[in-house]
Amino acid sequence: MKTIQFREAICEAMSEEMRHDESIYLIGEEVAEYNGAYKASKGMLDEFGPKRVIDAPIAELGFAGIAVGSAMNGNRPIVEFMTFNFSLVGIDQIINNAAKMRQMSGGQFNIPIVFRGPTASAGQLAATHSQAFENWYANCPGLKVVVPSNVYDAKGLLKSAIRDNDPVIFMESEQMYGDKGEVPEGEYTLPLGVADVKREGKDVTIVSFGKILKEAFIAADALEKEGISCEIIDLRTVRPLDYDTVLNSVKKTNRLVILEEAWPFGSVASEITYMVQEKAFDYLDAPIQRITTADTPAPYSPALLKEWLPNADDLIKAVKKVAYK
Repeated sequence: MKTIQFREAICEAMSEEMRHDESIYLIGEEVAEYNGAYKASKGMLDEFGPKRVIDAPIAELGFAGIAVGSAMNGNRPIVEFMTFNFSLVGIDQIINNAAKMRQMSGGQFNIPIVFRGPTASAGQLAATHSQAFENWYANCPGLKVVVPSNVYDAKGLLKSAIRDNDPVIFMESEQMYGDKGEVPEGEYTLPLGVADVKREGKDVTIVSFGKILKEAFIAADALEKEGISCEIIDLRTVRPLDYDTVLNSVKKTNRLVILEEAWPFGSVASEITYMVQEKAFDYLDAPIQRITTADTPAPYSPALLKEWLPNADDLIKAVKKVAYK
């Protein structure tokens, strides 16, 4: 095993796949000459050249559309958005072309394309640059949505996403690019659509994904000292969602809290809550609780931002509520 940063895991995954398949290329703002806005493509221009690592103009609709068209013609593009907030400029190409082309063409066209970049909050970036879009894209049939929480998962999941023959939304975090973690020296992949039980427990199930999962471990450690054992499930893939792993855990613990860094209305937590009450209602010993951001645009003030974001203290309160402590 070796220890690398999250940004290096992303770079390694893309580079390894590009060495194996010449149809793969990377396009986005500042991905080439500048080595990526967050240095996630460092050194790739030198290795693969300007025809496969392409600096795009500030025109997300344009380069997203170019990528979709090239995928229809046999290429396997990786599209980097500097942030998924900017993907809204190109969302028509993602939703109305990439996600639908396979069905609209009667299966004549696959769209093997990865749209990747950071999502959700990253400090004082204010309302227009602090939004989580996992549930937005997961709402669209034809898209797969992946949100890794650590270095090991990021590399293995991204390699699988690049190899997938359908469009994948791969969502990272600006605040995780410097995180360090171990990865194998050799090649490995992780399957899409399979959740991971990060911590075994018996009293309460906590389900989360992405960088906010860190708060679950902080809460679980504190609760363990009070005699409450938490099982932590990392979804890893939001769509397809691994319902079975969640349901099996709830049948064991009989309690569920969902932690998500997104607005509450129409959230991933809402979908999980519905499925659990439909499939495992008789196993629940308490109402399901969910922890999300506040239902407002993100504030700029550090004090308000702290209140807006979900945290370990919020999670501890919710766990104690379902455990009747």
